[in-house]
Amino acid sequence: MPDPHADLSVVSAQPSEGGAWDRLRRRVFGPPRDPTAPETRHHITLIAFLAWIGLGADGLSSACYGPEEAFKALGSNTALGLYLALATAATVFIIAIGYNQVIELFPSGGGGYKVATKLLGRHAGLVSGAALVVDYVLTVAISISAAVDAIFSFLPVDTTGLRVAAIVLLLAVLTLLNLRGMKESIKILMPVFIGFVLTHAFLILYGIGLHWRHLDTLYPATTADVSHLSGSIGLFGVIALFLRAYALGGGTYTGIEAVSNSVHLLKEPRVTTGKWTMFYMALSLSFIAGGIILLYLLWNAHSVPDKTLNAVVFAAITSHWQWGGWDLGTMFVTSVLILEAGLLLVAANTGFLAGPMVLANMAVDNWLPTRFSYLSERLVTKNGVLLMAVAAFIILMWTDGSVATLVVLYSMNVFLTFSLSLLGMCVYWWRNRGVEPGWPWRLLLSACGLVTAAGILVAVVLEKFDEGGWVTAVVTGSLIAFCLVVHRHYEQVKRQLAALDEILTQLPESPPGAAPELYEGEPAAVFFVSRHRGVGMHTLLNVQRLFPGHFRNYLFVSVAEVDSNAMKGDAGVSNLQEAVQADLQKYVDFCHANGLAAAGYARVATDIVDGAVQLATQILEKFPGSVFFAGSLTFKNENWLTRMLHNYTAQALQRRLHLMGANLMIFPMLVDARPGAH
Repeated sequence: MPDPHADLSVVSAQPSEGGAWDRLRRRVFGPPRDPTAPETRHHITLIAFLAWIGLGADGLSSACYGPEEAFKALGSNTALGLYLALATAATVFIIAIGYNQVIELFPSGGGGYKVATKLLGRHAGLVSGAALVVDYVLTVAISISAAVDAIFSFLPVDTTGLRVAAIVLLLAVLTLLNLRGMKESIKILMPVFIGFVLTHAFLILYGIGLHWRHLDTLYPATTADVSHLSGSIGLFGVIALFLRAYALGGGTYTGIEAVSNSVHLLKEPRVTTGKWTMFYMALSLSFIAGGIILLYLLWNAHSVPDKTLNAVVFAAITSHWQWGGWDLGTMFVTSVLILEAGLLLVAANTGFLAGPMVLANMAVDNWLPTRFSYLSERLVTKNGVLLMAVAAFIILMWTDGSVATLVVLYSMNVFLTFSLSLLGMCVYWWRNRGVEPGWPWRLLLSACGLVTAAGILVAVVLEKFDEGGWVTAVVTGSLIAFCLVVHRHYEQVKRQLAALDEILTQLPESPPGAAPELYEGEPAAVFFVSRHRGVGMHTLLNVQRLFPGHFRNYLFVSVAEVDSNAMKGDAGVSNLQEAVQADLQKYVDFCHANGLAAAGYARVATDIVDGAVQLATQILEKFPGSVFFAGSLTFKNENWLTRMLHNYTAQALQRRLHLMGANLMIFPMLVDARPGAH
């Protein structure tokens, strides 16, 4: 029996074993994790090396398509390739340094969304968050599509009909891996990432080494070619040509923001871990992306149908690798392209890691349905993972997996987020001028990053808006409009519930006395309550009115669902437990003050219904014949939106308890969530 003096019984969150379906599900997705266990957070956080793989793969994988898009945009004017390689490497570090400042200021994660929200206003945050969500969906789509392209670069031409099937299969595999857990998916894909870095670094150094004699003449020859080109089309024509290629290669810089969005997933000290992760990412991406453009220039790379430019130049570098009748060059290039495809899958995995985090942050702020902040029993944002998978599938089918089309859609949102984030940092350093040490240099770095990102954004919009860029604007705008509708609904409901809380929690209480003893073995009135005390008090008063003197035991049950916000720090879950117990204690104190025997049962779990049913089972063992009660919101204008935004937990509990042979009565409470309703 719960201690009547302590009033509360806190129950472990360990789930119970289910039937055959549950055993199969756990075999596929892995065993559940206890969010209250001290070792759980240690298990799900990442050291810098694993974060470089899991979160940095998106940026590094862009070297598979970003440099190619930029170099192709030069056309026959490849002399500008040397400047393009240098500008690419420099830009990576400029943006990375800007995001290091974001990590310092927002060590709990959130990245571009939090920066824009806190420094530019909540509507700027909404725009940045919506752009990030669409961006990460496109990360999944473009990475899988580019991976399939890399695979089919060395397969027979008559196999291209299997391309769509391969895309769907890879998307399904990645979805399953991420439903199992973040660290599990990273460890499985780690060998691919390491293999990619080593083989590409080797090919860049080896390819440059074979042409080392040309390095002395490369810069003079480039200068002469550019001067000749300037004489033909003018200086401004050369600048415009270079900026166009530079902007269209903007896909190279995508993914750099992923670390700042997910800092809370890193090992302590998170800021230091985040900075090391950014350094690994910037160094590897700048070297590989810039090195590949240099290879294109040195080896006079040109497009070949059904082959990526990387495949063409790598084949040229290794064409002389022959031994005993074996074409070792082709074999090596094939393995490199397989690793490229594999790394692109790791990059797609970044979308599955970081995208749900953005969804969760926006859900916590009531821009999206709150269910996107909830965690599965494996402590991953399951609803976010599934949404990313479904949205990526739709986009892949609509675009037929065309990398050229997806890059256009991708780059616009990436640089919109970059621009807002760096604008926010400029605002921060300007507001804190003279206060923060070294603020002039930091402001200058942020301003350089802002000019770079905004310039690429404008160039991409002007160049590609009619070629599909408008689709990104429509999709992102539609998501923003949906978020505004969701936020307005939640705010209206919160105002009405707050008013109800204020009315029903100010009821007069009798002077506190000795806590009445519980009558174990007798039925109890059991109330499922939440953080909204007004709803719980409404239900309690209705039960006392309808069943006067019928119950001698009053039990209050509260299950707090662990969401992504609770898992952001070491004390998050324990703070959630304390908050639940404090809320329950208020109900218990009210009953004791009015001479009623009462106790509370608190629990933290990843599923409210499962946790509540398990507590109900324990209560029925001690208080057989108990009757359960719950409150439920009912809307005057109930529609698809209210059904999406509210979980209707009471109805789900009623069904589960009915199957157990127990009774749950639901007391509806009318809420008018129409605009302007009070």
